[in-house]
Amino acid sequence: MTYWPLLLIALIALGFAYRSFAKRRKCARLLATPLTPEQRRVLERLVPMLRKLPDNLRPALEGKINLFLDQMTFHGNNGIEVTDHMRLSIAAQACILVVNSPVWFDTLRTILIYPAAFSTGRGEHDGFLVHENDIGTAGESWDRGPVVLSWDHALRGGLDPEDGHNVVIHEFAHQLDALTGHTNGIPILRKGQRYDGWEKAMLDAYNGHVERVESGHRTLIDPYGATNHQEFFAEATVTFFEKPRAMRHAEPALYAQLAELYALDPAEWG
Repeated sequence: MTYWPLLLIALIALGFAYRSFAKRRKCARLLATPLTPEQRRVLERLVPMLRKLPDNLRPALEGKINLFLDQMTFHGNNGIEVTDHMRLSIAAQACILVVNSPVWFDTLRTILIYPAAFSTGRGEHDGFLVHENDIGTAGESWDRGPVVLSWDHALRGGLDPEDGHNVVIHEFAHQLDALTGHTNGIPILRKGQRYDGWEKAMLDAYNGHVERVESGHRTLIDPYGATNHQEFFAEATVTFFEKPRAMRHAEPALYAQLAELYALDPAEWG
């Protein structure tokens, strides 16, 4: 009887176990690594929203930014050269969504960057767009990636933390939504968070939002959120981070659900 097949299987299993161990160790190291003083200065300038972040959340955010930068490959399109400042700005805006959450962008590896609004050149597809108009598209998110961003819009979204527009937060909300296997406005909820409470708050807010948009009234959440449930979730997430006090006042049930989902209370920051 030969033992070579069993030995080979054991060696293969050992190799996979070691790779898994090494990956976990690297992940833990990245999550425990702070940003450099220069990186912090860059974010202070490019993503001023972070100035309001409570001190107890800063180490987690910096660690997740490091993990994000290690995991993602950035590609420039239409002649744009991707810089470290661009990577850092996008990473910080994306990681604010998961700074206090156990979920992660597990299925995403690639981010494509255009210098400005771009044309997808596609008709119907499975991606999710934000603000398609005569000029082009500011962002796009695909299940399992990639995320496609206009740097012009990503930069402006980071620089103005209170205008209710942020293409990075919008597209990465889609990525979180897609982790369930269906991008439908129902992400992976927090442990103990009830789906019936989520559904009622989201549907009530969505239906009211659609009614206001169709009536031509001004809305707190961007009108693009009236497109469907998944776009409403993405735009509501942007409003949650950029206009939290107004949302808590106008849509308290929706705000409470998002605060539970993200384990954050930005209305109390600063």
